[in-house]
Amino acid sequence: MLMNYESLIDLLKNRRTIRRFKPDPIPDEFVEKIVEAARWAPSGYNMQPWEFVVVKEEKRRKEIAKLVEDNGAFHYPPMEARREAWQKEPFKGGPVPEMDWTTAPVYIIVFGDTRTQVGLPMPIRYLYTKRQSIFTSSLASAFLCMHLAATTLGLASMWETGVQNPYVSCLLKDLLHVPDEWEPYDIFIVGYPAQKKRGKLMRDYKEMVHYEECKTENIRTEEQIREWVKRARFWVSGQIRRGPN
Repeated sequence: MLMNYESLIDLLKNRRTIRRFKPDPIPDEFVEKIVEAARWAPSGYNMQPWEFVVVKEEKRRKEIAKLVEDNGAFHYPPMEARREAWQKEPFKGGPVPEMDWTTAPVYIIVFGDTRTQVGLPMPIRYLYTKRQSIFTSSLASAFLCMHLAATTLGLASMWETGVQNPYVSCLLKDLLHVPDEWEPYDIFIVGYPAQKKRGKLMRDYKEMVHYEECKTENIRTEEQIREWVKRARFWVSGQIRRGPN
């Protein structure tokens, strides 16, 4: 079946990570549509390792947010202080008033069931790096489908990767009573946006596409990489600090 490519590109271009949400509830139907989109994502050897825990209860959402924020406040300042000297200002962990994602009405925590790895071919199953790469890539595919589905429904979404920290992972699994065999991938934060979308900093197409081969003279220099990193970090910091508008 032929699809409309331009519609796909428009969807991708219009998707943004929004970090500030209205507390207004979203229809259960929307949540189901988001998860349904993820359910059809590609996965390594069709193992479909994903599990979804939908959290709407305010008390439980606050407990999850507290775990993530406490972890960020503890780890970010001392570790970011040791970044390379040429970089711009550090990322800050812990609560950020302008980035109040905690008001979002729904969190969907995506877990991967490690037991599905038994279905992989034996040469992959016994190669940890390959096995883990397939597992993680499968979960990432599902997560991207969730973002795209939310965009089509007029919703804002963001991902919160703090759950992969051992401290957060341990306490989160206990809080949600999930089995030990499930590994948390990310929290999908979703709701109605409380800030407008803005343009996205993008690399040039010709700079990143190489045909047939890629010689040393065709890749970015160390200085160009550093300049891009500084610009990207500055852009991301600006998106995080930006309040409602």
